[in-house]
Amino acid sequence: MVTNASHLWKPSATRTVVLDSFVPVPRGTTVSAPTFMSWPAKDPNDVLDYKLDISAALVGNDGDLIKALDVTVTPGAPGDLVMTSSAADGATAVMWLAGGQAGTVYNVTVVIGMSSGRVLQRSVLLPVLQLSNVPIMANAILAGSGLVLTDQNGNPVLVSP
Repeated sequence: MVTNASHLWKPSATRTVVLDSFVPVPRGTTVSAPTFMSWPAKDPNDVLDYKLDISAALVGNDGDLIKALDVTVTPGAPGDLVMTSSAADGATAVMWLAGGQAGTVYNVTVVIGMSSGRVLQRSVLLPVLQLSNVPIMANAILAGSGLVLTDQNGNPVLVSP
């Protein structure tokens, strides 16, 4: 008898942004603006889970967890990036994002309400690029398997002209 296998879903660690701006700054030092948080690029056809880990904001507050999420995506015209669902996993907000226009960088603003009554708001950038059906550039380096070699950001490695 054939039965369907049940699977446990676990959010992907590859699309996780960790909040780290709750580090104490010594007296008399100048605080510099933190760099913008960003997730790796997605294709317009991808529907993927993206995580925002806020555990640094909860240090010393045992038992405080995410209670509510309010997510806003800008720009927000028809055909742009949309959130299809969201969830919380302890101190991690998980958002499923779909769609988007290739060549657009979206600003995903997450307002997190915690069980203690605290509220935390952060924005994460998400670039949408055409990653499928990309034409092979004439000066791209190909691996033995015929695939284009890419750098850590997914850009093709090119032969110098």
